[in-house]
Amino acid sequence: MSKVTDGPAITADLRIKAEARNLNFYYGSFHALKGINMPIYERKVTALIGPSGCGKSTYLRCFNRMHDLYPGNRYDGDIRLHPDNTNLLNPQVDPIEVRMRISMVFQKPNPFPKSIYENVAYGLRVRGVRGVALLDEKVEQALRGAALWEEVKDRLNDLAFNLSGGQQQRLCIARALATEPEILLFDEPTSALDPIATASIEELIADLKDKVTILIVTHNMQQAARVSDFTAYMYLGEMIEFDATDTIFIKPKNKATEDYITGRFG
Repeated sequence: MSKVTDGPAITADLRIKAEARNLNFYYGSFHALKGINMPIYERKVTALIGPSGCGKSTYLRCFNRMHDLYPGNRYDGDIRLHPDNTNLLNPQVDPIEVRMRISMVFQKPNPFPKSIYENVAYGLRVRGVRGVALLDEKVEQALRGAALWEEVKDRLNDLAFNLSGGQQQRLCIARALATEPEILLFDEPTSALDPIATASIEELIADLKDKVTILIVTHNMQQAARVSDFTAYMYLGEMIEFDATDTIFIKPKNKATEDYITGRFG
């Protein structure tokens, strides 16, 4: 069982969107996540920090069942999605539907070898959206949501690969937003970008949390402090401490967290 420090009290304006309950995960016989208990608050940004190999990305990928794509992986415990209290890890729950409700943006931009328009429309088509006018409307809405519309509105038929790295990452965010997900997962979304593109993505994350719940993995503690409302410190597959970001960075309750934050460890 993870030795997680008590988190923040739930107030009337702080609702839980999802929560891990005694979550364990195994790569074959390797016990990668150990008894994780943690809430994800609605329309807030939660950052996962910790040294390389501590389980941050493994935990993140449990939320949209990415581990199902590889044999030998095994979940134990629950991830509950509210308000319907669905256990996302239940084998009877379709992982495709999970990935519609919970979208993911990866470390490196990964646009499809299609046009800008078709990248955004892809998930909509999978969901059965067919009308041209409705597709056009939703593609524009998603591109506006990713702060990319004004830059690409006259070149929607261009190949996505013609965009800059920062634009490609925002296109991937637009693609993720198009299906109107309830949670948006970011796995080190700016690690392959230059400082200007990084600042643009961070500003976008700040804007998006008014519409969607965000969970972000980052190795950059300054970034976690800038963009997140809550922060979780992980080590060796355990959740060591979870609290409001200001508390984690200014007055952590756990000495291990303090040692990591101050650079004495990790």
